Amino acid sequence: MSLESRLMTDLKEAMKAKDQAALRSIRAAKAAIILLKTDGTGKEIDESGEIKLIQKLVKQRQDSLEIFEKQEREDLAVKEREEIAVLQKYLPQQLSEAELTPIIKAIIEKTGASGMKDMGKIMGMASGQLSGQADGKTISTIVKKLLS
Repeated sequence: MSLESRLMTDLKEAMKAKDQAALRSIRAAKAAIILLKTDGTGKEIDESGEIKLIQKLVKQRQDSLEIFEKQEREDLAVKEREEIAVLQKYLPQQLSEAELTPIIKAIIEKTGASGMKDMGKIMGMASGQLSGQADGKTISTIVKKLLS
């Protein structure tokens, strides 16, 4: 089942359940898909594109959450946390730091990276290989730790 059809069925369920957080999140995801489909390129959205889109939506909400927490706006922070939780249901299971470290070590060994100057090369390979399984911030943190 494609992401769009999953979103439609979940939207109907959220409407029946009167779940406002799910409604907000699913409508935002649907709107993002429609924008992507009508951007004029004419290309179809594949599964990896759908995952990237949902990751982008989650990241936007995490950034907003961080700002709201700094400004002590708990009312807005709660909404962002709810939306993040709903959107993460559409992402594949994220790998933990312990699971990511050996994968990134293998990439470092394969490329022969020796220092921080090779970080861009490693990040490119790791992001491609771990697409959908980990966010870039987590990958970056592990790469920095291993290279230093």
